Amino acid sequence: MSIRTETAPEIAIEEGSWVSGMLAGIAGSVLMAAVMVAMGATAVLAGAMPGLYTLAPPANPVAGLFVHLSHGAVLGVVFVAALNAAGVDDPRRVVAAGLGYGVVAWVVLAALVMPVWLGAVGFPTAPPFPNFAVPSLLWHLVYGVVLGAVVVALER
Repeated sequence: MSIRTETAPEIAIEEGSWVSGMLAGIAGSVLMAAVMVAMGATAVLAGAMPGLYTLAPPANPVAGLFVHLSHGAVLGVVFVAALNAAGVDDPRRVVAAGLGYGVVAWVVLAALVMPVWLGAVGFPTAPPFPNFAVPSLLWHLVYGVVLGAVVVALER
């Protein structure tokens, strides 16, 4: 009688994987934006996101989507760099790390930095500080899971 143990295959995340991080970040941002639109949060995409760079008001959905996808791409590159630094290469751990990364992005960037930044640039409807909005948590969880899953898919 033999005992067979299976382990998840490792993926090779290397220093040149920044392109995978960028693409995964964009993919996560696209799905995040789709969930936001489905939940009726177009004002965030068309107002607050471009408002960070004084591109709104008035509402500017094109600039907002560009800013949102750009942020997602940069955060994706940082995610892959963090995976490299931590030596994470198990696909399940990469996706779990993406989920955790989404929570961290929500707490630090959406709940703490964004309200202060919008207030600093004089955005008229800046959210209160801190802004721990539950729908925003859901959006960032979607981003994180998609980010991790796409990194796994691209690095195989």
